[in-house]
Amino acid sequence: MTILLFVMLGLFVFMMFRRNKKTQQQQAEMQSKFAPGVDVMTSFGLFGRIVSIDEADNKVVIELSPGNLATVHRQAVTKVVEATPEEAPVVPDDASSLTPAQTDSPAAVETPEETIARLNKEDKKDN
Repeated sequence: MTILLFVMLGLFVFMMFRRNKKTQQQQAEMQSKFAPGVDVMTSFGLFGRIVSIDEADNKVVIELSPGNLATVHRQAVTKVVEATPEEAPVVPDDASSLTPAQTDSPAAVETPEETIARLNKEDKKDN
């Protein structure tokens, strides 16, 4: 029974070190992608573009918006943001999407009073 306990403890320690090693490798791989001009996200949710990196002090200068710079610790930058091409929304040239579609029949368009009367009539049928 004690042998089984030591085997399980050894397996647990092995898995813990393995996961820690994988995390360190992923972080080292991500930090190797750091270079000026790369879009990144910090651990506290700020998005920006790397302006400069100070290897000696482990500092990264990030441009949050044009003219706004922030200096953060290198480990605070947690994600390299990959730019995804987004499709621009289709905007019609005219105001046709802002008005209801006109049909051939003038009876197809209800006035507000007709809508209220129809809803009241439907409500009376249900009761």
